[in-house]
Amino acid sequence: MRCFEKCAMITTMLVLGSLAMSACTSTTAPSVDALQLTSSSSVALSGGGALQVVKDLPAPQNTQNGSEQPLSPNDVLEVDVFQVDNLNRTVQVDASGQISLPLIGAVPAAGKTVRQLEKEIETGYGERYLQSPDVTIFVKDSAGQRITVDGEVNKAGIYPVASNASLIDAIALAGGFNNIGDAGKVFVYRSNGQNTLVANYNVENIRSGKSRNPRIYGGDKVIVFPSKSKIALNNLKDALGVASTAVRIGVLAP
Repeated sequence: MRCFEKCAMITTMLVLGSLAMSACTSTTAPSVDALQLTSSSSVALSGGGALQVVKDLPAPQNTQNGSEQPLSPNDVLEVDVFQVDNLNRTVQVDASGQISLPLIGAVPAAGKTVRQLEKEIETGYGERYLQSPDVTIFVKDSAGQRITVDGEVNKAGIYPVASNASLIDAIALAGGFNNIGDAGKVFVYRSNGQNTLVANYNVENIRSGKSRNPRIYGGDKVIVFPSKSKIALNNLKDALGVASTAVRIGVLAP
């Protein structure tokens, strides 16, 4: 058999072998398709509660009309009392959900919105110490305002998120999809009491205006699953690269 024929045979065998491996990988690896999740499915979780698939995620239960998330323990707040610099403080919400301020002492903070806490502090100072106090609170750091972006993105991690962040914003924070990320298999997980809700969003449809861009809340987990076709294409490219090398070696061989 001539050298060229041998090299062609090697190339064919390598490519077919790679495609066979891709097929095995796609059928045996756990995937969203294998779970056959539907808008009505529910899976019991080992730690209690259930994972329920929904078509679209509702706002978290603890938000006020879906607009502003409440404060939570470990949040760091900057409290500014207008024109009374001695009362300005940077405080952290403790494990019991309270902050401590000069003169008025402990103030419950967890579970309240920033505006609600501002009003309560103004009432506390106004009753005994100041006339018409003006209090402004800035959330310097919030454990409850972080999201996790994982899976097939370029920079998986935990990110702080703005109060009006969207799913597109979350993907951008993680550097976008990697070379096998599937824009049609972006799943967002959200706590709902004892249960966890999950919804599948198609980012391509969102970008084209066919679907709305859902809001992302602190505590959400965004998971991007891989595309089977992209995995197969990458494996094919790798196989062709190896085959090309084998052909060059075969041609150069005596």
